[in-house]
Parts: sequence; C-alpha cells; structure tokens
Amino acid sequence: MDLPLSKIRVLDVSQIMAGPFCCMLLGDMGADVIKIEPPGVGDQTRKAMGFKLKGEDSGGFIALNRNKRSVEINLKSEAGLEAFYELVKTADVLVENNRPGVAKRLKIDYDVLKEINPRLVYASISGFGQTGPWALRPGLDLIAQATSGVMSAMGHPGGIPVKSSIPLADLGAGLFCTYGILSALMGREHTGVGQYVDASLFETALGLSVWETAEFWGTNKLPQPIGSANRMSAPYQAVKASDRHFVIGAANQKLWTALCRAIGGDALLEDPRYATNADRIKNLAPLIESLEAIFATRTAQEWVDIILEAGVPAAPILDYHEATTNEHAQARQMVLPIEHPVEGRVNTLGFPVKLSRTPQVVRHAPPLLGQHTREVLLESGIDPERFEKLAEQGAFAK
Repeated sequence: MDLPLSKIRVLDVSQIMAGPFCCMLLGDMGADVIKIEPPGVGDQTRKAMGFKLKGEDSGGFIALNRNKRSVEINLKSEAGLEAFYELVKTADVLVENNRPGVAKRLKIDYDVLKEINPRLVYASISGFGQTGPWALRPGLDLIAQATSGVMSAMGHPGGIPVKSSIPLADLGAGLFCTYGILSALMGREHTGVGQYVDASLFETALGLSVWETAEFWGTNKLPQPIGSANRMSAPYQAVKASDRHFVIGAANQKLWTALCRAIGGDALLEDPRYATNADRIKNLAPLIESLEAIFATRTAQEWVDIILEAGVPAAPILDYHEATTNEHAQARQMVLPIEHPVEGRVNTLGFPVKLSRTPQVVRHAPPLLGQHTREVLLESGIDPERFEKLAEQGAFAK
C-alpha cells in the first residue's frame, strides 16, 4: 500500500543535520525527497566525522539521508536556477537551512518560489529564526544549547558547563519542522495554498525546557545542574550498585513505598527526611547515600530484577552496543540493515514510529552525489534535449 506521504514531493535544499533529518523523516513516510546538492561537493556531511567507510560518504551522511534521491544543481548559475525552478513547479515542500538572507541572495527564497508554485510549503531551519535581533547570528547545536538555558542546567552540581552530547537542538528542530510542515500540508487541503514554516534551533532547545522553565517561574530560582536526577520527583536517577550504576524511577509515593519494601529499606519509610516527594527532593543527597548503602550489597542486574519484580521502574544503563543488540531493540527492528551502492550492507537506525497498515520501508539507500540528476529532471518535465543544453550551460557542474 502507498505510504501516507507517497503523493508528496520534497526538495531538500539543506545540509548537515536538522534539515536532512527532517527530510529523511518525510521520506520514511513515503515522500519523494529530492536532495539538491552543490555540484562536486554535496552536503557537507558527506565528508564529516572522524572516520571513513569504504567510499567517500561518511557514516553521518548515510545515517541522515536514506529514502532520498540526489540531484546536483549549481544554484549560483542562471541555468541551474532555471532547472531548479522547474523542480519547484512539481514540489509540495521545500526545506532549507541556510542562514537568513542566503536564500534571498540565491533567488530561492519563499517570496520568489511562491510565485512559481503558490501551493508550496516552504520550511526554513536556522539558528535563531528569521526575525529578532539574533536572527543573523550563526547557529549551531552547541550555540542553541548555550543560549537557550539548557547548558546552565546540565551536568553535575559545581561542575563545568556541559551540553547534551545528543544534539537535541539540531534533531529537535528537524522534528519540530516536520510537525510544522505536516500541519501546513493539512491546512493546504482547506485553503489550496502553502505557507512559510520558520523553525529554529534556539526555540527548539528552549521549547524542550519544560520542567526547567516551570521550576524557574514557579520558584523564582534558577534551575541548577542535577546530574541524572529529576526536578520533580525523587528517587529518579542513576544509583551505584556493587559493580556499576543503574537507574530507578520511584516517581510517586506508591512506587517509593514499593521500592523500600523490595530492597529491605523499611527504615527509609520511617525517616522523616523522606516522608514525601517534596522531602525527598529537598534531601536528595542523603537519600541517594542511604539507598546506595543498600545497593552496594548486590550487582546492578540483581537489583534491577528485584525492583522490577516489585513493579517499580528500573533499568541497567546500556552502552550503544548493548542498546542496539538487546532482544527488545531487535524485536522492535531498531537496527535496519540497508544495501548501499558503495558500502554494501550497512546498519542504520530503524523507524522510531511504526505504522500498522502502511509500514515504512527503505525505498532508496542514501544516494551518491548527483546519482539521480538526469532521472529526476526528466521526470519533472525537462526533455532530454533541454537537459543537455542546461548541462552545457553549467546547471549541474561547478
């Protein structure tokens, strides 16, 4: 059966992470994603990361660009723009992540393209959005985590500033942009016209700071780094057993009581410092010290088994080998082998959301640079003679 977005064409004019991630998500749901890349160079991520595979493309590029076709177009040439505008006529969505102003200089901004295709949903992802005093600042995941407040609340008390090593601003912006695009496409069904979607890394990181801003506005105190703990309940964090750390989530009074009884900690139930959740948050340091004195008597896995048996959330802390090879990840198909034209069989992450009636598939391996240029342009209505003429004029080369 056709996937939900099988009638949607997306022009991916983005690079590196946020935009390509957004477009890959749309491609996974069936969209025909055409990746527009600078000739001879391509997406910067093709040459990124500190390790190489067999071919020229990095593992990072492969991770972010399945279910796309690649077209090389020189957008700085008149012939390239002519070819690009032909593609715009056939598109439903365009995603770009240039710094504000660059698309206008290239003559591919929304004001230009909506005249060519009024139904186009045009999405921009930038560091700080298209308006406001910081709009023209360079934007990276690190910068967004710093300026949004995220880094001020990360790490351990008294430690140096720490960012999330998972690029939450980049990937989150891709997710939020996908949400905006799908909403705009649904709105187009009623209005017949597209619209502009403005997503930013800064607003993504700040928008995900739900607990931290709630604490700040509720107490008028700045949230501080708390390691693996939780701002709203305790114990809800990593704790050390005899061999390694594991996590527990006794997030309410019922679970706290069950935890204490399961681990032989009845005395903790009588301790007034831990009587309520508010008390436990206030006395978090002695609480964890008391718990770890008990946990030191067994291994992490033994405690996880005991605590789960009592109905309290607990888990080992897995590394990525353990996380991707365990029976649950395998059962949920979160490791997805794909056939790459150069690399052969490579692993990618599976689809995080499953559809029951129209399950996603990998229709296209991450494309080689310019692999589909002729194919896509001819599909879009450019006849072979015109294609050759545009090629002679420098549309598809540096």
